[in-house]
Amino acid sequence: MSKMRIRKGDRVHVINGKDKGKEGKVLRYFPVRDMVLVEGVNVMTKHVKPSAKNPQSGIIKQEAPIYSSKVKLVCTACGAATRVGRAFLENGRKVRVCKACGEIIDKA
Repeated sequence: MSKMRIRKGDRVHVINGKDKGKEGKVLRYFPVRDMVLVEGVNVMTKHVKPSAKNPQSGIIKQEAPIYSSKVKLVCTACGAATRVGRAFLENGRKVRVCKACGEIIDKA
């Protein structure tokens, strides 16, 4: 299991697979499985039975997780899909860095 360089709320670009070229926001990430759930990417149909929570049965569309190796982070500074590096600030804090332009990606 490798360290995840992508977090919830990040904007990512799909580089591989049936949804190649799409962009979306990361809704959830699963570090144990090394997967991410991206808004509008890898949409599957699911047949649901009626229940108390969902009284209307039928076919719904929902996103399924994809491997994090199939997505690249979109840098907020340069706007390009890029790899992510790590760097230390003077105060010892570890931050994510855009490999293309060198800007810090982390907020706060």
